[in-house]
Amino acid sequence: MSDTAPQNSEGERETPQSLRRELERYRLVVRDLQARIKGLEDDLATATTMAEVPSVVVTQPELRNTLARLVNKVAMIVQTEKVMIMLHQPETDCLTVLPPALGVTEEQANQLTVPADEGISGWVFKHGEPVVNNEALNHPLIIKEHAALLRVHNSICVPLAIKQRDEEERLVDERTIGVMHVFNKRHEQDFSDDDVRLLQMLAEQAAAVISNAQVYMQLSEEKEQLQDAFESIHVGVIVVDRNGVVGLVNPAACEMMGIPYQAYDGQPMDEVVPEGEVRRLLSEALSHPEERTTEITLGAEEPHIYQAQTTTMTAQDGEIDNLVAIFYDITEIRRVERMKTHFVSTVSHELRTPLTSIKGFVATLLEDQEGMYDKETQHEFLLIIDEECDRLTRLISDLLNVSRIESGRGLELNLSDVDLQDLVEHVAHSQQGYTRNHELIVEVPEGLGTIRADTDKLVQILDNLISNAVKYSPEGGTVSVIATDEGDSIRIDVTDEGMGIPERHRDRIFERFHQVDDDVDHKGVSGTGIGLYLVQHLAQAHGGRAWLAHSEVGRGSTFSLRLPKDPEAAIASHSEGG
Repeated sequence: MSDTAPQNSEGERETPQSLRRELERYRLVVRDLQARIKGLEDDLATATTMAEVPSVVVTQPELRNTLARLVNKVAMIVQTEKVMIMLHQPETDCLTVLPPALGVTEEQANQLTVPADEGISGWVFKHGEPVVNNEALNHPLIIKEHAALLRVHNSICVPLAIKQRDEEERLVDERTIGVMHVFNKRHEQDFSDDDVRLLQMLAEQAAAVISNAQVYMQLSEEKEQLQDAFESIHVGVIVVDRNGVVGLVNPAACEMMGIPYQAYDGQPMDEVVPEGEVRRLLSEALSHPEERTTEITLGAEEPHIYQAQTTTMTAQDGEIDNLVAIFYDITEIRRVERMKTHFVSTVSHELRTPLTSIKGFVATLLEDQEGMYDKETQHEFLLIIDEECDRLTRLISDLLNVSRIESGRGLELNLSDVDLQDLVEHVAHSQQGYTRNHELIVEVPEGLGTIRADTDKLVQILDNLISNAVKYSPEGGTVSVIATDEGDSIRIDVTDEGMGIPERHRDRIFERFHQVDDDVDHKGVSGTGIGLYLVQHLAQAHGGRAWLAHSEVGRGSTFSLRLPKDPEAAIASHSEGG
């Protein structure tokens, strides 16, 4: 055994006292390490309280409140003065501050937008790695203006990464959505690697919260938009499942069925859908799940026609999952179709009548080889043929004008100076030739002079108004045409003593194809349904308008027309004012 005492690393001989001192020093080191481990464990324990932050956030206020708690916890755990989250905006490729930020005012945050390839923020976002800056303004990546604005002494920036892991907690996907900054370690200390690890853990959870919130809010917004669209569409929609339980009923369907709009989800179909055609349609569609299209009529007082389409959605087992029924209100379409059919029939009759007359008189004249008819009679026949040709011309002109209006080409005016008194008297005299039961009275004030108008179109307007007055006074009476000077415009009132117009038709008489003769009170009087439609459009082409001034069933009607004396000036003034 050697009695030589052991030597230390410097070659000095160690004594029992020195060994005890060394052992005590190791004990102090171990105690310090244990304290640091305990501190890290406390930090980790505090970090686990981040689980208090909800993983699912569904509204903007909830997200803001959650982030406020989150940044405060980050500041407490990492012992820092300022905490700031920045999100990437793909549309601008910039990083912007997501409020709220701790220790950063809203005004400062608005000045901190950073391109995604600049500064520490951009580098961390692009590379997905943390950056520790304990060098204040000397760091090569720092944007000095921003550092000065926030009075940065030191900082850590870590990526906000969405990480997806498999069942064995292996990382399978990672996507960076922004960065998290902490600034100015308390007590003027430097940031350590432990701070970085803690901040990375916290940033990962923050990224998950933000990502989930964005997804939920986006889905919620899309759901609200779909719900708004579903509720605002005029098409009725009903959804029921295979057991006849209602899934959805929109307001249009409720109105169609005459039930109040509310949430009917989860209620049996028989308790929601009134007995009748709709319920029978749904029941049949559930029993025989093929797509079908049919028409149904609903409503007793004001019937509406609906085109109903049903289709089924099947589950994976091939069974019906849901039945969707869509109801289109085609009442107006069917009404227009009926009017068009009637219009074609009426126009055919209107064309055939003068053609028959023309054909008859021409045939009579051609067959008169022996001079049976004297020149006066022949002249009378020719006058009738001429009038019937004019009648055909007016009808064809009306049809062409309707075609121009419907195609959007408008009505071109050939303006000239028109002596209104001569024109009104001429039209009235022409219309008088078609009736012996009516007395046509014309009143035009002396000195009215001329107005600017398209002569042919003004004749069409008056022809239609006066012929309507005669037509809808089948028992005769007086038809008066009275003109009034209104300064810059003239007004013409055409009054008859005929059948009048029922109240339910008065708002629609200027519509295309609308006819009052579908009413039993009108004793079979027919028309094309385009006369008043043309009157209105021809008047508007002159910068004027036409309207029903008065009507009383059984006592007659008054139609009024107002035309500017200078239509070009009136139209220009209207365009400037509108």
